[in-house]
Amino acid sequence: MSGVAAALAAALPGRVITDRDAMEGYRRDQGPLTSAGRPAAVVRARSADDVITTLRTANEHGTPVVTRGAGTGLAGAANAIDGCVVLSVAAMDRILALDVPGRTATVEPGVLTGDLDARAREHGLWYPPDPGSKAISTIGGNLATNAGGMCCAKYGVTADHVAALTAVLADGRVIRTGPPTRKNVAGLDLTRLLVGSEGTLAVIVEATVRLRPPPVATATMVAAFPTPQHAVDTVLEIAAVADPAAVELMDRTCVRAVNGMTRMGLDESAGALVLVQCDGPSADQEAAACAGLAEAGGATEVLRTADPAEGEMFMQARRAVYPALERLGTTLLDDVGVAVRDLPRLLAAIERSASAHGVLVGTFGHAADGNLHPTVVYDATDRAAADRARAVFDDIVAAALALGGTITGEHGVGTLKTPYLDAQLGQAERELMAGIKAVFDPKGILNPGRAY
Repeated sequence: MSGVAAALAAALPGRVITDRDAMEGYRRDQGPLTSAGRPAAVVRARSADDVITTLRTANEHGTPVVTRGAGTGLAGAANAIDGCVVLSVAAMDRILALDVPGRTATVEPGVLTGDLDARAREHGLWYPPDPGSKAISTIGGNLATNAGGMCCAKYGVTADHVAALTAVLADGRVIRTGPPTRKNVAGLDLTRLLVGSEGTLAVIVEATVRLRPPPVATATMVAAFPTPQHAVDTVLEIAAVADPAAVELMDRTCVRAVNGMTRMGLDESAGALVLVQCDGPSADQEAAACAGLAEAGGATEVLRTADPAEGEMFMQARRAVYPALERLGTTLLDDVGVAVRDLPRLLAAIERSASAHGVLVGTFGHAADGNLHPTVVYDATDRAAADRARAVFDDIVAAALALGGTITGEHGVGTLKTPYLDAQLGQAERELMAGIKAVFDPKGILNPGRAY
């Protein structure tokens, strides 16, 4: 047992794992083609005090610390480093307070996003961020990557719903950022700095998030188009007639995969499927206007409903895409963003690369804000297939950058996207980020080598 492992075991009895086999399940997140090391120890924290003790001990020993929640990340940010301490905060899963008049909830990082939303709805409130994986992903993980999801075009990403944080620095000091007031311009915005930092600056142990009343009504429209170009042309016109909560795109590969898994009876001849969900008092009228645009834009089939349950059934088709693609092989899920007007060019580039390399790619994502998730499906046991998958992945990232876009819209950089950072960020920007990291974490022990 290493020195840091022995020190942690003595300080946190019953919370530290050092057995190699028992640590295996804590070594990596769900991102393929990313390396994972062998930790010296896993700490299963149950409280902020456990986190403080872990960081103080690791800092004294100069040992890297990788913080993880549910391990649902897709970029390798929660992967172990050789000799590190993996700090699991999954067991810190209490909803500490729910302030109904103030419309806030205070939670620990291990709370599942869906559980928070369900609790809020019991009190007539709603937690809007929906990263698609809300049934299994944690608030802490959402904060680490500034997760987005299907409704962020209208309601924003995770950071837009955070009022205040409590976090532990690398040396064990506790900081609190932001009061739960609607306005605050006292000092620099440390809350926004921590959200999206992928565990490199501090370990968040408590978050106060904003809630809001749920929409009074929803209406959903689904349209099948002959080609992705027809679909995107319609998406570009939607902003003129509606302010939808979600505008989602699925290509033919995704439609067929979902049909194969769910037997939903989606139109497999369609080149693309667009799902639009509107909410608020004028939801039905807005959905009707979107349906009219789809019909005028060449849609081969248009369905519309103002029934919330039926609308949720439609949206389940989109939620099922990634699990459906996973049934076809190993999935390498990309996460790039471009201006909405450039979506047709990005989709064309994806199709060209997939065809050139002979690789199956299913593309889906958030058409309303230009954030797509092209998903490369391949046989991980075949080295040549894995190489082709990586080549397509590289092409897609390069295409997004060529269009002035970003290498990641919501999944984070982790280790998967670090090779592409220099192509998006300048030297001065990288130096500023490194300087900020050094102020928060002078010894560089928090998730080193990740995110920037």
